[in-house]
Amino acid sequence: LECDLATKLVGQPLVRQQVMKGVSEFLEKRNPEKPLVMSFHGSTGTGKTYVSSMLIHYLFQGGLQNPYVHQFSPIVHFPHAEQIEQYKASLKSWIQGNLTKCGRSAFLFDEMDKMHPGLIDVIIPFLGPSWVVYGTNYRKAIFIFISNAGGEQINKMTLGLQHAHKDREEISLQDLEPAISKAVFENPQSGFWKSGIINEHLIDFVVPFLPLKRHHVKQCVVSELVQQGLEVCTGVVEEVADSIPYFPEEQKIFSSTGCKTVASRISFFF
Repeated sequence: LECDLATKLVGQPLVRQQVMKGVSEFLEKRNPEKPLVMSFHGSTGTGKTYVSSMLIHYLFQGGLQNPYVHQFSPIVHFPHAEQIEQYKASLKSWIQGNLTKCGRSAFLFDEMDKMHPGLIDVIIPFLGPSWVVYGTNYRKAIFIFISNAGGEQINKMTLGLQHAHKDREEISLQDLEPAISKAVFENPQSGFWKSGIINEHLIDFVVPFLPLKRHHVKQCVVSELVQQGLEVCTGVVEEVADSIPYFPEEQKIFSSTGCKTVASRISFFF
């Protein structure tokens, strides 16, 4: 995992550091005090879903297809605000049932910024440091929250640090954490709004994904070409990188879509 994060994940030194710290410390404990809870934040295409699937691939045979790995999307699983009480009961029962089957289960919550406020609080009993909940020892479970919320603030802070000539590798979690907290945990539209998960400090690692620069996009293009078995041609790499929008408007430093559209854009040039 560490090797793949170093070679396949571009432009995210903080992510490598936080994820490896969280996972290695957690797995070293025969009896962890609580489940591992990580929250991934950043704008589109910066690698949040990629890292979570990479992590699951190394921890569970068959990766995301493993029967002990469970993914939730608010749009798919919890679409109607008026049915929130029903969703709460279903979610609680689903997690409880699956942790009873296997304490070493993983639960991924995608698009937390679109989650109905209040819904996620039903899983609080499963995240804390108790020995058992509802007769189940669940402390070996892994919970990952994925969110675009905080992306705008991370981008602004990264841009400001860039203007202050601070190297990407020098950006620390302390530089970004206050902005993420404000954007994510104090936002009435966020799934974490007034959540006990925040008030009780149940998230172990807040992981910020930085915006990607043009040379990172080019690295993504090269990786995608190799993966598709296509020739790595400098001209194509440049053209794909040029076809992606960048911001801020006057300087065009960061990719507006990260590496998200790279795979689909490559087909235009072959």
